[in-house]
Amino acid sequence: MRRKASLVLLAFAVFFTALSPLMRFYAFPRLAKIPPSQYQEMVLEVKPATLIDYGTMKAKKVDKLTIVQTLKGNVEESDKIEKRVGKDVVVWDALVHVVGPDGKMVSQIPERYIFDAHSSEPVNAKGEMVDGKPVKREGIEFKWPFLTEKRDYAYYDARSGTTSPIHYKGTKDFRGVEVYYFEQTIPWTEVDVPNTLPVKGITPESVRKTGTKFWYTTVRKFWIEPTTGAPVYGEEIHREEMRGGTLLEGSGQDKVTAFAGHAKIRDDYVDYTVDLVSSQRVLVLLLTSYLPWGFLGLGAVLLTLSLVLEARSRRPGEPEEHSAPEPEPVNV
Repeated sequence: MRRKASLVLLAFAVFFTALSPLMRFYAFPRLAKIPPSQYQEMVLEVKPATLIDYGTMKAKKVDKLTIVQTLKGNVEESDKIEKRVGKDVVVWDALVHVVGPDGKMVSQIPERYIFDAHSSEPVNAKGEMVDGKPVKREGIEFKWPFLTEKRDYAYYDARSGTTSPIHYKGTKDFRGVEVYYFEQTIPWTEVDVPNTLPVKGITPESVRKTGTKFWYTTVRKFWIEPTTGAPVYGEEIHREEMRGGTLLEGSGQDKVTAFAGHAKIRDDYVDYTVDLVSSQRVLVLLLTSYLPWGFLGLGAVLLTLSLVLEARSRRPGEPEEHSAPEPEPVNV
């Protein structure tokens, strides 16, 4: 019986030991992915801010601007693209909506971001756009890959339409969560005039005809939870200017600040995001750490028990379980 039990334990030890690397290197890359139907809303505030007055074409100070950013998964489009490219794809329809202190719209820029559900790498497909203009992204945006590394990543800046490194700056503790801090600086770059402007009569076409140009620079900061690759906090020091052209002739300036300020995620959204990311982190760790190491440890325990039972079954002085005593000779 001991030998049979030893063989059963040995079989289970081999099974769980083999399951350990399969869970980490086979199951995890296939099971860990962004759901295509995900919806997320984030609110940032700029206190104070500088904003252009289109009536006088001069910059003015305001107490607060509110930036509402929404990411909505488009399941129908992701299904269509998945059939063409043959892999799991997420399509996010994003909108950045800026509201002034009076509650009126300052600007809004829609965006469609298409990316690999597992690696977060962009998938260049029909429909990819920023502010109605087709684009071909290179580099990540919004979401870092699972198991983010301590290194620089290529990050796509939607406002300028450029890709540049976002630099790893160190590991920090953010509200009890270990995060990687990344920072990117976009130097002054000429950008397109937004399609949606708050004043009737001022359109991208009319602005371009005056010869006035939009220029933009920003410092982007992200605090990333490395297991999930999700941002738990972000800030942006943003500045836009209008330069040259006949549109500014009445202002007596050759350039004017269109928007400037330090945007930060509102505290209530920070709390919600930290709680959400912390729960998702446990699910990822199940596939990458808890289950693989647990199966490996269980396999080692079962192997040890198997060897102990095998050794006991072969202990000197104990008869074999199947042996029978030899018959006594019969004298006739």
